[in-house]
Amino acid sequence: MQVQFREFDPFDVWIWLEFTTVPSEMEKRYVEEVFNSWFYLGKLGAFNAENLQVQEQGLDLSYMHYDEQTADESLMALMHNMGEFEYEGTWGRCWFDLGTSDAIALDILINALKQLSQEYVSIATLYIGGENEDWTVEDSESRSSFIYDGSNN
Repeated sequence: MQVQFREFDPFDVWIWLEFTTVPSEMEKRYVEEVFNSWFYLGKLGAFNAENLQVQEQGLDLSYMHYDEQTADESLMALMHNMGEFEYEGTWGRCWFDLGTSDAIALDILINALKQLSQEYVSIATLYIGGENEDWTVEDSESRSSFIYDGSNN
């Protein structure tokens, strides 16, 4: 699975999957479960790079002291919204407002999708951000239910 970043706005980002074949209903469920799980963790503030105490500790975690004050003082890193997953042929896409979640969220999503692609659903390319010319985002009701663009007075 290749990973490509395009124009990126964390408050208005489309994540695109190009599958090697048209995904089956079961494959769609696998993909959506990964994205839903990732979003729920983000909604709960899990992707907060300011509080990675265990990661920073290293390999020896025996009797590690977890500093509650450090955890409590770190800024919130919350995802805000997720649209509905959409499919067209060999493409899938979903819109997100990643809010104040940190970039580690994208690393975790990429890692999960790489493993999913190796074992369950063949994903050719993961595109983060941007748009596809042949499938415009204006056609999506998913994003429009969260974004006010000023044109609907």
